[in-house]
Amino acid sequence: MSVQTPATLRKQASQALLRNEDLAISALEQLPMELFPELFKEAFKGRHTRIVKAMVAAWPFPCLPVGTLMKTPDLETFQAVLDAVDMQLARKFHPRREKIKELDLRKGRHDFWTIWTGTEDGDCSESGDEERVVKVLPRYAVRRRLKVTVDLCLRLRLDEEQAYFLQWAQQRKGSLHLCCVRMKIWALPLCRIKEILSVFHPRHIEELELNMGWDVSTLALFASCLGQMRSLRKLSLARIYKNTIRTINRTADREEKCVRKLVSQFSKLHCLQNLSLNGIYFLRDHVKQVLRCLRSPLETLSITGYILSESDLNDFPCCHSLCQLKHLDMRGVVLLTLDPMPLRLLLETVAHSLQSLDLEGCGMEDSQLTLLTPALNLCSLLTKVNLCDNDFSMPILKDLLLHTANWSKMNGEQYPAPLECYDDLGYIDTERFLHICPELINALRAKRQPKRIVFATDTCHKCGVRCVYDLGPRLCPCWQ
Repeated sequence: MSVQTPATLRKQASQALLRNEDLAISALEQLPMELFPELFKEAFKGRHTRIVKAMVAAWPFPCLPVGTLMKTPDLETFQAVLDAVDMQLARKFHPRREKIKELDLRKGRHDFWTIWTGTEDGDCSESGDEERVVKVLPRYAVRRRLKVTVDLCLRLRLDEEQAYFLQWAQQRKGSLHLCCVRMKIWALPLCRIKEILSVFHPRHIEELELNMGWDVSTLALFASCLGQMRSLRKLSLARIYKNTIRTINRTADREEKCVRKLVSQFSKLHCLQNLSLNGIYFLRDHVKQVLRCLRSPLETLSITGYILSESDLNDFPCCHSLCQLKHLDMRGVVLLTLDPMPLRLLLETVAHSLQSLDLEGCGMEDSQLTLLTPALNLCSLLTKVNLCDNDFSMPILKDLLLHTANWSKMNGEQYPAPLECYDDLGYIDTERFLHICPELINALRAKRQPKRIVFATDTCHKCGVRCVYDLGPRLCPCWQ
């Protein structure tokens, strides 16, 4: 006779109850708490809305991480969950075994379901036996408001599920503790954003991605909202443009005032660790002010698609907020006309912490790489580096590779194919490419064994595809 595991027995018990919904619902008060996760998971997956609704109302754990089960949207099942919350709000007393304090609608991975169901689908995890003991609450005990945690991706056209939830939350904001941890906003009117922030208070937001196509004047009107995000750890700003034609009569002084208003809010973001600025034109000559405002060191700085000023770059090595960088991304920042010495000094400062560096498409030439090589040699914790789309000759690129013996943690490195791989008209010379790239790899292998290394040409003038050399050559269609 085969011995069945507890997980198998729980699954069988759940399936038996699902075949008789009335019996399942009536049995919830006496159901062992160990059976709740498996039964709820199967009921949710099978869209047994009556059982789902009853189980949310009787949930015996502090947290119900239902979001991770919502991989395939189903409005009716989601409504059943929210209806159960409404039942709780309407009740004057609560079941003795009820313990739920948080409804987590975030769709990330949760250990809770793995722990209790023995599967890998599922952090509202419970730690320690004492956390799993159900405390009996007095029948008329004063209860804290139920916390509802969510991530929001806000667009002009919301999906059916999110539109329903936002309307539901708006109507119950006085009865629930509504908390948005990650918020992405794409092309939404400012008035609508402020309306949503009146429901989900900015102080709870830990990650904000703002991709709006606004002008700087509109962003300044949002600045006070940004300043309220005191828990913000990650901020991404993209697509903020110059003032539109309708506001062209505004003076440069007016625009400068808007920028200062925005910059001043950064001093309130005490928890900020990751800052991404993509194509933010108006911060030219103001980046140093932003960095000086920050109260704690950044782990990640991403400034991409941007024309950095000499004064901004000069300030990088002096900024306390950059002294512990783990990730630096400057893709598309034109460095050709700038003195690379401040960047070298910054790399030397963060050599003890830097793990990834992206300088793709910075227009650098040999003289700049030569100046940066000694600093790069010090960055022994690097796991990823990208120097593609820069103009380096073979001797200078080879010299860099020979100075990376201590890159023992490197997992992925990308370099441009040397200038010698092109003919006089700038077209790819495949014969040279197929000869030079293996030579560079062999030279590197004399110092260390690369795990993954890539050399890539510019895009082909004819077909728009690059030639790539990693484990072997992958030529563009023109040469196949």
